[in-house]
Amino acid sequence: MNTLRSRKRLAEFLDTTPNLPHGFLTDHLYSHRDEEAIRHIFRVASSLDSMVVGEPQVLGQVRHAYSLAVEAGTAGRVLNRLVHHTFHVAKRVRSETGIASSAVSISYMAVELGKKIFDSLKGRVVLLIGAGEMAELSARHLVNAGATRVVIANRTPEAAQRLAQEFDGVAVPFEQLSQSLAEADVVICSTGAPDYVLTEEIMRSAKEQKRNRPTCVIDISVPRNVDPAVGKVPNVFVFDIDDLESVISSNIREREREAERAELIVQSEVMQFQQSLRAMDIGPTIGALRQKLQQVARLEMERQRKRLGSLTAEQEAAIEALLLSTVNKISHPVLNQMRRSYELSDSETVQALRDIFGLEE
Repeated sequence: MNTLRSRKRLAEFLDTTPNLPHGFLTDHLYSHRDEEAIRHIFRVASSLDSMVVGEPQVLGQVRHAYSLAVEAGTAGRVLNRLVHHTFHVAKRVRSETGIASSAVSISYMAVELGKKIFDSLKGRVVLLIGAGEMAELSARHLVNAGATRVVIANRTPEAAQRLAQEFDGVAVPFEQLSQSLAEADVVICSTGAPDYVLTEEIMRSAKEQKRNRPTCVIDISVPRNVDPAVGKVPNVFVFDIDDLESVISSNIREREREAERAELIVQSEVMQFQQSLRAMDIGPTIGALRQKLQQVARLEMERQRKRLGSLTAEQEAAIEALLLSTVNKISHPVLNQMRRSYELSDSETVQALRDIFGLEE
């Protein structure tokens, strides 16, 4: 009933979202309980539940959601333990499988191809021909991978300037394309032009200034904006959208194979977390039993205190320590049996011990 009530309250809260028809979200909500809930958050954080298996952003979203819960004071001890175990599972999946080792987005392929040619992108210059969304995403990935300078050439100066400010780069007139090519190590071409904007002639002119340094040219335009003949220029490596999609398809299949290994890790961690959760649940009962037995010993000590006569503070402390030590040794087998019974899901034995010692549920 609590789960149904919580789901109803959550649906009602989300239903207040502006610009959505009343009741729109109700049919799209689902809930998981117990083991399935644990498995679900492990799979989500490990990006096994993502549209693109292995994409890295979802773990950051889980972290952010958890931080909001902590700030709001809605994360209890079980959720705290679950989320931190979730981070551990996601780390295991990424380090022990190849689920995120290959690019599966066109924008990130720029990094993969650049590394194949230059080994490292540190200190490299990126030239964007065009200032569209795909070019921007590619540049962002390249900068994150170590590229230090971004140059933007676009027919609309305002768009080039806006993107240059975002990357702390430089916007150049489209007419200076040949000069900019001479400085570039990685070229991302993404324009809406109907014809080639980068030709063999322009590239040869740039290479005369650049000498023999290699250039990686990635054409993500449709239709193609880079003349295939550009690849005839020495030390120029040209990739078009068809090349990228072929590699991406292969990488997706590889990630799906790695995902099967990741699922085994998740299943193992679900079992481990359930064990730790059971141990956490029995903890208060064990603590209550230990405290009750110690309280019995102290009360008996107080009842018999007058018969012991005058005692120094050291003697009283020694007697209390002896009593507590004796209680701990006597109760040790009982506490161990309670733990074993709980781990074996023997609820009858656990409840019997609670009843014997008069412990609350």
